[in-house]
Amino acid sequence: MGDPSLKTPLKNLPVFWTEVDEPWQTEDANPGGPRRAGEQCTGGPAAPDGSQHAPDHGPVEGGPAVSRGYAAFADLVCLAPAAAFIRDRDGRYLWANHAYAHLYGTVPEQLVGRYIEDFDAPAEADRFRALDQQILTRGTPVRHTLRYLRQDGTTGRAVGHRFPVREESRTCVAGIYVDITDHLRATEQRQEAEENLSALRDHSGLPCALLSANGRVIEASVAAAELFHLGLTDLVGRRAHTLLAPQPVPDLERLHRRWNSLIARRTRRVETTAVLVDTHGLQRRAELHLTTIGHSAGRARHVWAVITHQSLAHEAHPPLTAAQIRILSLLAQGSSNGDIAASLHLSRQTLDYHLSRLRHLLGAATRPALVARAYVLGILAPHVWPPRSATAAHPLSTA
Repeated sequence: MGDPSLKTPLKNLPVFWTEVDEPWQTEDANPGGPRRAGEQCTGGPAAPDGSQHAPDHGPVEGGPAVSRGYAAFADLVCLAPAAAFIRDRDGRYLWANHAYAHLYGTVPEQLVGRYIEDFDAPAEADRFRALDQQILTRGTPVRHTLRYLRQDGTTGRAVGHRFPVREESRTCVAGIYVDITDHLRATEQRQEAEENLSALRDHSGLPCALLSANGRVIEASVAAAELFHLGLTDLVGRRAHTLLAPQPVPDLERLHRRWNSLIARRTRRVETTAVLVDTHGLQRRAELHLTTIGHSAGRARHVWAVITHQSLAHEAHPPLTAAQIRILSLLAQGSSNGDIAASLHLSRQTLDYHLSRLRHLLGAATRPALVARAYVLGILAPHVWPPRSATAAHPLSTA
């Protein structure tokens, strides 16, 4: 702090600092810096003629002292972020801290000695005076929320207390308030966002669910409950893995890796496929869109899961090999048996065996029926061309 180039700007900033020597004696401080007990932020209480009362316990370094009637209160809130003031029964300001003066775009010295009407509109001033009189009449504190006009012309909200204080054998009114305008605005915006999300969840028709980090269903749409043939209350609280059909180990490991990447916030969004199973044992392949909520740097607490592009429900069938899925994709593309055999470097006899095996596994007697069943069962992705496996990791992959 010995550098004058640093002290000069700090003296003009709304920050508080004190410079001390080795025996911890104050050497220098900015005008708004911390004070000893009994010192005040602003001028002392105003006399009826507008002059300052002489302090009743002697002057102290740093300016006039607050009289003993409310020195403790002033010392407590002088540097507090809460807005605080003291007025006499005529509505004259006796004391105010910087936070209160800031509400009116001024400084405490400009408030002391002036009246409510000098800073508030007539209607507001009348309301504040009436509240002061209520405090003086009842002699007890009152907690309330008030509206006021902010400097930018918008309406502000503040919550706090007004209470009686004694000053030189007279009763005055003190108040301390916290501005909650931004907090209320943020709360209202969050409530509106939650209502919009609830409306989207309940009326979009998309099966979706809010999952905890350990995969438990916290919220769900009606469409999601219907997808699994469950009541909504039965779906909420279930573990998500109980809704997945048994899958090959590589597929499960891939899904777990992507989930862990989401929870660790290495990524915010994942699109993948999974085979879902309902309470009747029927399966369907669907695309899952997983998105974390919030922007914190730590582990994600919740994930929204949205299900799209479902196949029709079907009974479980033996898993197909990569070669069999490739054959189905080529069939869907319109390739002939000869083209398929040449593309996969198979003999015609081997290809005939695979086709016979596919017709048996999928319950389809003809080539068009095989293609239709492949799409219905979610083996082939329904919204891409050329045809490819629904589980392919890359859009151009055919396996």
